[in-house]
Amino acid sequence: MFTGSSVHLAGGAVFTVLLVIGCVSDLRSRKIPNELVVAILVTGWLFAILTATDAWRALGISLAGTAVGFGIWIVFYLVGVIGAGDVKFFAAAGAWLGPAATWRAALIAAIAGGVLAVAFLVTERRLGDVLRRTALAASSGSLTGIASQTDTPDSKHRQLPYGVALAIGALLAAWVPQLS
Repeated sequence: MFTGSSVHLAGGAVFTVLLVIGCVSDLRSRKIPNELVVAILVTGWLFAILTATDAWRALGISLAGTAVGFGIWIVFYLVGVIGAGDVKFFAAAGAWLGPAATWRAALIAAIAGGVLAVAFLVTERRLGDVLRRTALAASSGSLTGIASQTDTPDSKHRQLPYGVALAIGALLAAWVPQLS
């Protein structure tokens, strides 16, 4: 996606820097600022318009990428798995990717999120507890056994920074499109 001209490479660099800033913010505060999301979104639309021969068609593809990115992850927000900032972050990345690459990015992000979740649980020394609760839920036929423990004052810092997985998916889909 970001191969060829120096304009495309420069756009890829901007996209990468913005997503890395989102990752750093998510790791530090478990929040992705709305201002950053707007910057990713607007620069994605501008990149599409400025690098295409048919600006209206390119804007439509960029808007479709935004909608697909939002549509994929909003369900996970509604069931409480990820935060609203993560949904907005990925939707904004979709503006750069377009709908097809956004789908690929979501699949890659889901895999990266699973790996990140296991690594997070290992470092937090909670993997055994989660596996026990999952087995209990499976044997009882209820998802209530998987529910998180009650919030503690530092529970915000123990939440999974899923924006990192979303950024990994978006960056791999953009820079290595042959992965999918």
